[in-house]
Amino acid sequence: MDCAITVRDLDLYYGTFQALKKVPLDVMRHRITALIGPSGCGKSTLLRTLNRMNDLVPGVRIQGQILLEGRDIYAADMDVCALRKRVGMVFQRPNPFPLSIRDNVTFGLRVAGQTDRDVQDEVVEQSLKGAWLWDQLKDQLNRSALELPMDQQQRLCVARVLAVEPEVILMDEPCSALDPIATARIEELMLDLKTRYTIVIVTHNMQQAARISDYSGYMLLGDMVEFGATSGVFTSPKDKRTQDYVSGRYG
Repeated sequence: MDCAITVRDLDLYYGTFQALKKVPLDVMRHRITALIGPSGCGKSTLLRTLNRMNDLVPGVRIQGQILLEGRDIYAADMDVCALRKRVGMVFQRPNPFPLSIRDNVTFGLRVAGQTDRDVQDEVVEQSLKGAWLWDQLKDQLNRSALELPMDQQQRLCVARVLAVEPEVILMDEPCSALDPIATARIEELMLDLKTRYTIVIVTHNMQQAARISDYSGYMLLGDMVEFGATSGVFTSPKDKRTQDYVSGRYG
């Protein structure tokens, strides 16, 4: 199976502190890859390197290589705005803009200069359908997004990412602020989305990783301790540190 993203020998420093150490990662196309490990192990830091969100942090220095469809995303001629369109991000807590539902979905289009109302309307419908929101919200598009329940706010954030037609969706603990019922809805949505998109998720919830991911990487203190098919990582890990974590003896 083809890799959408290939990471090799990735080092990341916050000033003098090394947060990632020679990390390797292969993100397979149209699969869900979970990054697991205790707090502070580098999961979210690694996730944010995949669309250069760490560029926004002062003092960050990166060495190594990250290839998106074979091209180095840290190359000098890489258009970072275009990269973030191709590799979208859904954050830990829902972060809809204080705008209408419609304006949230079309925000990226409007930033890119797309002002055709018919085009916008088509994108709104398709994106909300993709996030399983169209039937509930199609008659409320002028309603403030901040009035929605938390799980609908999070799915609206997914729709906002889908509107700009990404190839990869990054999700940084997207269910941590949600109750179990809402979490189940987001997990079902991710399983549906992977047929059309490549997904990388950071999660503290090992059961969630076991339920929905195809591949898992266990991280500890900035190292990628073990990476492979989720079934193998959870049932027959090769490294004792992974065994200790997935069995609950550590972390």
